[in-house]
Amino acid sequence: MGREAAIDRLPLDLLAYIFSLVTSFTELAQASGVCKKWRKAVNQSMARRESLSFAGWKMDDDSTSRLVHLAYNLKELDISRSRWGCHVTDNGLYQIASARCVANLTSISLWGMTAITDSGVSRTSSLQHLNIGGTFITDESLFAIAERCHQLKTIGMWCCRHVTERGLVVLVNKCRKLESINLWGTRVPVDCFIALLSISPALQIKPIQLLLNAQNPPPLLHAV
Repeated sequence: MGREAAIDRLPLDLLAYIFSLVTSFTELAQASGVCKKWRKAVNQSMARRESLSFAGWKMDDDSTSRLVHLAYNLKELDISRSRWGCHVTDNGLYQIASARCVANLTSISLWGMTAITDSGVSRTSSLQHLNIGGTFITDESLFAIAERCHQLKTIGMWCCRHVTERGLVVLVNKCRKLESINLWGTRVPVDCFIALLSISPALQIKPIQLLLNAQNPPPLLHAV
């Protein structure tokens, strides 16, 4: 019989640590197929991760959910869309919602995930940081977030053109810890920003020009 490879003599914990340094999900998938010990080490390495980003990877609902379910200690999740396509839909969010780590998630980014709708966003757990910019969510999502995410501190709604003043007012009213909100590219009027500031004067509205316009509205022009 041939001599055992040096890497196969490594303790499982050390092997798991080595795999935790690998950033390529493709390589991790290949490693998990080598043998049972390596598969166990890959799974253990995923359980140690506190942050996962699928941005730039060709991920679908099932593969994303499978990895998130392995990451028991996950606190930050980024499944933003990229040029190469991370294609996660509402169904993927439903699967992720049952993962053990969901209760511990403090940050999630769904930026640009156009397949995400109100139905999917309503499944997110209580978070501190949420980025849903570039999605097609409406006020229904904001109502759900307002009911569930009372620890929310920041939310990004870049180019969410279907949200209205009604949804934003409910959100700011119920998420009393909200510190910052990005409304660039939305269609809400300046009066809405004034209303939000009247509810929460310390709220940071981004981009800054929106806040300046709300705090210093232009003078009325009088007819001569």
